[in-house]
Amino acid sequence: MAQERTGGARVGATGVIRQISEVSGWIAATMILGAVFLTCQMIFIRFVLNGSTVWQTEIVVYLVVAATLLGLPFVQKHKGHVNVDLLPMWLGPKGAKLLRVATTLSSLCIIGVCSFYGYEYWHLALTRGWTSDTVTAVPLWIPYLALPVGFGLLFLQLASDCADTFFNLSEKSNGAV
Repeated sequence: MAQERTGGARVGATGVIRQISEVSGWIAATMILGAVFLTCQMIFIRFVLNGSTVWQTEIVVYLVVAATLLGLPFVQKHKGHVNVDLLPMWLGPKGAKLLRVATTLSSLCIIGVCSFYGYEYWHLALTRGWTSDTVTAVPLWIPYLALPVGFGLLFLQLASDCADTFFNLSEKSNGAV
């Protein structure tokens, strides 16, 4: 089997993917925290000191979007998305497992396409030297990097979940995908 359990800790590819998803979630949380602090700083500069905030809004938007994309695998790992368990309960254990595999494989196809085109878009921005049309002229390959990385990590986490379901390694035997 591709994966063993040792003292409750997972090893192998699935364990590594789960750890990467965890780190990705903490990076996303840090980005959200940075966006919040930057927003507070922007409010203070604008309304208390009556100063100009040229770059803050743009950076906050980039941080929040990147945090959303980088947080995808973390949310998938912890089954933090909204789901309805009515159909898996109605189908029974074997039907629920089949449904989990089918929906995970469908998700893998969709996220695979998003990863591919996210990489293509990022690569275009990098090779063509695209910058934002603002005073800061941020090189767009930097914020666009969140597309292939976030979707790529989500793809890996979904593949890990599919392997867990297929090999009955899932810690939670619920209908969530």
